[in-house]
Amino acid sequence: MKVLVAEDDAFYRRILQGMLREEYEVVIAEDGSRAWAILQAPSAPRLALLDWQMPGMDGLEVCRKVRAHPAMDGFYLVIATVRQSLDDVLAGFEAGANDYITKPFHAQELRARLRVGNRVLELQAALASRVAQLQQALSRVKQLQGLLPICSYCKRIRDDHDYWQQVETYMSEHSQATFTHGICPECYEKFFKAELEELRKGK
Repeated sequence: MKVLVAEDDAFYRRILQGMLREEYEVVIAEDGSRAWAILQAPSAPRLALLDWQMPGMDGLEVCRKVRAHPAMDGFYLVIATVRQSLDDVLAGFEAGANDYITKPFHAQELRARLRVGNRVLELQAALASRVAQLQQALSRVKQLQGLLPICSYCKRIRDDHDYWQQVETYMSEHSQATFTHGICPECYEKFFKAELEELRKGK
């Protein structure tokens, strides 16, 4: 799992690398502009720790840019700052941060917060995979829509390979449906009722 660490202070960068390198592939950005460029790359980390105060572009501005970009909707952003007032915390969340941690922070707390972010990203990926599976299933069901060539006499259906199949065979191959067989009232009256009455009379 990659994590982007955007921090302009070289001392803090070294500390953060030491804290995180056992669990993550740490990608470093020395300022907000570099962080924004990294986050736009095709293989960008989806988890980011952003310092609030950085030259060029601060952490809140990076958050706003990420949230304004539809393709980055699932990124998990943590703001790191010495600011501790409620107004500052709210400003971080309003900018689009998922979490907020104040400096100086404990290594265990930082790891715990990033693990939460990692877990959220894993759940998002699992949900996206499930949605893709459901869309595939729906596309298979939609194959039954449109015009189906059906024989007027035997009621067989012609498939894409110009073969004629029983209705239940065709439906089973193009959907998740299974079939049970019975006799409708009209067929009973037409084909079976008279025969059954003759059998009863014969008894």
